[in-house]
Amino acid sequence: MSYATLQEPIAIGALPLKNRTVMSSLTRNRATDKAVPTDLMIEYYTQRAQGGVGLIMSEGTIVSPQGVEWTNVPGLWSKEQVKQWKKITDAVHANGSLIVAQLWHVGRVAHPDLPLQKAFGPVSAPSPVSARGGWFRTLKSGYVAPEHEVADPSVLVEEFRQAAINAKEAGFDGVELHGANGYLIAQFLDPMSNVRTDKWGGSLENRARFLFDVMDAVLSVWPADRVGVKLNPIGGYNDMGVNDEETVKDFSYVINGYIPSHSLYKFFPDALTCGSAVERRLAYIQLVRWTGEEFFNPKYDGKFRVNTKLDVLDTFGPLVVNSSSHTKLLLNGEISGPEAEKLVESGKVDAVVFGRPFINNPDFIHRLFTGLPMNEDLGLPNNPHTFYHGDNDDSEGYTNYPAAALPN
Repeated sequence: MSYATLQEPIAIGALPLKNRTVMSSLTRNRATDKAVPTDLMIEYYTQRAQGGVGLIMSEGTIVSPQGVEWTNVPGLWSKEQVKQWKKITDAVHANGSLIVAQLWHVGRVAHPDLPLQKAFGPVSAPSPVSARGGWFRTLKSGYVAPEHEVADPSVLVEEFRQAAINAKEAGFDGVELHGANGYLIAQFLDPMSNVRTDKWGGSLENRARFLFDVMDAVLSVWPADRVGVKLNPIGGYNDMGVNDEETVKDFSYVINGYIPSHSLYKFFPDALTCGSAVERRLAYIQLVRWTGEEFFNPKYDGKFRVNTKLDVLDTFGPLVVNSSSHTKLLLNGEISGPEAEKLVESGKVDAVVFGRPFINNPDFIHRLFTGLPMNEDLGLPNNPHTFYHGDNDDSEGYTNYPAAALPN
């Protein structure tokens, strides 16, 4: 397969991608205990940049110590972290790719007994409502309810703004807000995890306020054409999700200010002032589609957290593609190479985000475009056991997968 359309260059905002492929944020837990990127991470990102991908999204990068769910994930709140990230961004640029920082805060799914929480303060969350499930292997514990709601969410907004400043100093090409997978931004939007009665909760406009305020904080640092947002409208991960009708209403409003009525989308009266993602002229919106994978839709009491008939791309894609020439649409979610080519060729999406294939194929895009066999076809499949740590050292399952041998 030629992948002619996927190989075409594209401008995503101010980001000139050499092709329409994007490496997804992949949590790999190779930072130090103080959330500082390591030299091993420089090697990892260098390998992926050398492999031909158009844009790299950093792994989820925590904006404050209280926003950490696991140990050994990197942050962007200290000078030491900025210094190490600068080495990574320089390496990515030297090898022909671009990189954006995914700004992340996990909110209620942090644990108060983790080292950084104990050192820097209690878990920050919209409401003292626990997510079900979860497992902290170092604590032998699942999720617990936050002690209380964060009194002033604008403090958390400021943490995102400072992380955006640090991302610019670290040499990133832009930033992405992690608004998916049941983390802090999604927790404010979801009426099951946000039961506040102040201006940050209750109505859809109030529940969306935190996301929009974070957007504005980041846009005070970066131009809109270097800012994106990741949204996962459907998913039970981290005990999140509402019914289909509420999902369509909430995410339509966030994406472009529309609220659906029956089978039609009618313009919401306050849309001119709600300042949706499209109206803010963001560089892109990354949608994560529903795959039904149990990892992202766990069972509670023997039942899957979410049952849905919605197609994320068909439902929300037109709200981006038909509403904006400046905000591009990226799609993520177990997409194969041939499907990616068809999606881009059809005009349904502007670029495609691939994830796990990059774990065991550092040069995944090069192999895809040239037809070289993938490592899994050569007896080197992904090993979930080393996704987050190595057995003997952290290079195992991280930087020790070989690139393809080029033909003579």
